[in-house]
Amino acid sequence: MAYDQTLDRVANYFDKTATKTWEQLTSDAPLSKIRQTVREGRDQMRALLLSRVPADLSGARILDAGCGTGMLSQIAAERGAEVVAIDISPSLIEIARRRTPADLQSQITYSSGDMLDPNLGQFDYVFAMDSLIYYDQSEITKAVSALGQRPSQKVLFTVAPWTPLLQVMWYTGKLFPRRDRSPVMRPQRVHALADQLQTHGNLDDIGRIRSGFYISQALEFSP
Repeated sequence: MAYDQTLDRVANYFDKTATKTWEQLTSDAPLSKIRQTVREGRDQMRALLLSRVPADLSGARILDAGCGTGMLSQIAAERGAEVVAIDISPSLIEIARRRTPADLQSQITYSSGDMLDPNLGQFDYVFAMDSLIYYDQSEITKAVSALGQRPSQKVLFTVAPWTPLLQVMWYTGKLFPRRDRSPVMRPQRVHALADQLQTHGNLDDIGRIRSGFYISQALEFSP
């Protein structure tokens, strides 16, 4: 499937079907036990990705690609960065704007659109946390290589790692679609991604987070 087709499915899901779900998931609101494990897993992954950049980000320009409700963007801004936060969902961008403290608003520029838009400019670091999990290997390769042209340092992103459980979930999603189901995650084998990206730069595995129903692999790409 082409990148644009997957992008349209993801946009439709987050902007029309799951806005309230993600608003709750990224807040302090009580959740079911299953969703609480997802919240905790995402918190751990965000911390892992941010641990790979300097604690003091003063003077750094960061792209938060697929920023959602802006949690990573706000932490980066608190650490001194100038952040461009983009998401395909205008609804999630509005939530992010509302949640941004007044003292950080001048450091974060929120935008709705395609994270690969070259007009976004150049950056020191690019983050794409759980933004590429719905794309196949060829789409991820193209996206990461494109994002890799942006930073002077590195791209930090996540994929859904290949595991027997996620493979079953992938096939179940294909066989039994529902209108309210999220776009199907595409489990990836990290070594295969590394092979695809080797002509563009170096890919390092920096850790896996497992928390109940949340399983995500953190990767670091240096162009």
